[in-house]
Amino acid sequence: SEADLNPDAFIYAYSGYKMLAGKKQLKIDSLLTIIDYSKPSDKERFFVIDLKNKRLVYESLVAHGQNTGEIIAQHFSNDIQSHKSSLGLFVTSDTYIGRHGYSLHLDGLERGLNDNARKRAIVIHGADYVSESFIAQNGRIGRSFGCPALPTDKSESVINLIKGGSCLYIYHPQVATISKLN
Repeated sequence: SEADLNPDAFIYAYSGYKMLAGKKQLKIDSLLTIIDYSKPSDKERFFVIDLKNKRLVYESLVAHGQNTGEIIAQHFSNDIQSHKSSLGLFVTSDTYIGRHGYSLHLDGLERGLNDNARKRAIVIHGADYVSESFIAQNGRIGRSFGCPALPTDKSESVINLIKGGSCLYIYHPQVATISKLN
């Protein structure tokens, strides 16, 4: 539920969304996706909000990078091969079929914070290690190489909803800022 979304995460995400919408950088201006890495990985922390109708469309588990932390996300990077998650403001782009099946490119908009997302192949994809059964066996979900991976049963419908120019904000209190936009 929306009550599970950290209010600060929404404030930062919405301010980034408004800035992009104002600059006409969004092709889809009715949706805002927020990943709240202030929450542990065994909790739902991926939210798609329909701003026009003021409702939560999706809420899901989402992975963070192997070197970002175990259950709690703590270490972030923009560096290639870091296997860490990136933070900040992104715009969703095109889809493709890759090693993890149907996937969504993300374009990082903040210089030095996430602008290597394309080079790092930081994408949204489905992964079977993002599931309640994995949590039951391991006490946490699995971790990616930095991608915000979703449960396989949700990934295709989420990707189809948000692809092609919607706003995505990845939040953690460590770098809660809309900083140096490209």
